[in-house]
Amino acid sequence: MRLAIYPGSFDPITNGHLDVIHRACRLFDELIVAVALNDQKHTSCLFSIDERIAILEQACEGIAKVRVAKLNGLLVDFARACGANAIVRGLRAVSDFEFEFQMALMNRKMEPDIETIFLMPKEEYTYLSSRIVKEIARLGGKVDAFVPACAVRALAKKLSGKV
Repeated sequence: MRLAIYPGSFDPITNGHLDVIHRACRLFDELIVAVALNDQKHTSCLFSIDERIAILEQACEGIAKVRVAKLNGLLVDFARACGANAIVRGLRAVSDFEFEFQMALMNRKMEPDIETIFLMPKEEYTYLSSRIVKEIARLGGKVDAFVPACAVRALAKKLSGKV
C-alpha cells in the first residue's frame, strides 16, 4: 500500500491545502494529513491543535483516502511508525523551495526509504497562505474564497469580538 504523510500547521486549512490533498489522493492509496503540534514556521497558532484537527476532519469529510492525525516530534519518526512511503509537501512559489529542499534532504538523511514529493497547487492558490487568511479575517475581510466553509465558521467564531 502506498501511504503518504502531508504535514503542516493548517492554521487554518486553506483551499490550497485542500487542492494538494486531492492531488496527493490521486497518487497514494492513503494520505495522513498530520497536524504539527510544534511547527517551527509559526511561533503561535490561532487555533489549538484539537481545533485544527477538528476543522481538517470537517474539511476532508467525504475524501475516503484521508485520515487526520496529530504530529508531535520528528516527521520521519512519525512516518516510519505509520509505515509511510512518502512525505507530501506543497510548493507555492520559488521562495518555498529552499526551505522545503533543505527539509527534504534532512529527512532523507534520517530515513532514506521515505521519499519527499513536492506538489504545486492550482495557480489560483499560489498566493494563498494561512497567515494571509488569518490577517484578512482579523481585519474583518471575507475569506470565503480562500478556505473551506468549516474554516470560515471557525475563524468567525474564534475572532468574534477580536476584530
